[in-house]
Amino acid sequence: MASEVSDRFLIDGAEHGRTLVLAHGAGAPMDHSWMNQVCALLAEEGVRTVRFEFPYMAERRISGKRPGPNPARRLEATWREVIDDLGAEGLVIGGKSMGGRIATMVAEEAGVAGVVCFGYPFHPPGKPERLRTAHLEAIATPVLVLQGERDTFGRREEVAGYALSDNVRVHWMSDGDHGLKPRKASGRTEAENLAEAVREAARFVGEVAGG
Repeated sequence: MASEVSDRFLIDGAEHGRTLVLAHGAGAPMDHSWMNQVCALLAEEGVRTVRFEFPYMAERRISGKRPGPNPARRLEATWREVIDDLGAEGLVIGGKSMGGRIATMVAEEAGVAGVVCFGYPFHPPGKPERLRTAHLEAIATPVLVLQGERDTFGRREEVAGYALSDNVRVHWMSDGDHGLKPRKASGRTEAENLAEAVREAARFVGEVAGG
């Protein structure tokens, strides 16, 4: 079960476990049911997760209003602050959708060990020409993308044509959507996809964090 640490972080898993810091997506908070489930599964795999919220999401809790995401520079600055607080050495960062994307944008300068993205937003849905991949073409930090095969932010057949760095590994989740959920007709369950994604994430964290 997640426990609040100060007013900023939620932590799952044993204190001695390898740490994966996760940011939420654009529309849901750090304690959304999807995030809770994934972090609980990661804890079972021996990965300690630390969650935080971007300023606009924290503001929602106070005001009850629903402001949109902060400008990219503010989101990046928040990530840098979190990394500074926790220490970059051996740290793996990432997140759901937007949270993971912003993590990839600060990873190299921050000197973290790697990045895990659950559903990378390669482009806005219905706008495949608006790619968000330029910085991924030469990134030196190891990146693991856990992507649903029919994700409207980047389907398998689309991503196959992108010029991504050799350091970016994409693991495809069978028939998954942006939340990795497959259709019933696929014969695959959401639980199976999430379990597979978490196993891959845990394996990756172990590889890049050392030990």
